[in-house]
Amino acid sequence: MDLDHICIAVKNIDKTAQHLQKFLGYYAKTSKVINSRQKVVVQFFSKQGSLDLKLIEPSEPSSPLVTFIKKGEGLHHLGFKVEQVEAALIELKQLGAIINTQAEPGEAFDDELIGFSYLGRGLNIEIIDTDKRRYLL
Repeated sequence: MDLDHICIAVKNIDKTAQHLQKFLGYYAKTSKVINSRQKVVVQFFSKQGSLDLKLIEPSEPSSPLVTFIKKGEGLHHLGFKVEQVEAALIELKQLGAIINTQAEPGEAFDDELIGFSYLGRGLNIEIIDTDKRRYLL
């Protein structure tokens, strides 16, 4: 597994994007994408020579992210790229990880498969096997 991106949960992507640009030099890599399965809005940001940052905000009041953000904005998960999402999730489960979401299409990744796992010690990870991003700028 190789680290692909860092995901930060925020109340407002636009306001946070201004901070990313001002303080860290990150610029929008994609347009915003609504992920209907996770009920979030997603946007990727990039900086030459660095990992992508992915910002997510709730897309509706019933989003599970609303509860997360009530505790405060911040690190939501690390995204790891693998050869094959389903196989990686099976391996993680065999190692004792909790699988939060089985492999399913992810709108932000142009409907390529993604999955989520909790490794313990506060570490949530997303598993992907693609470089695709929907709505590249």
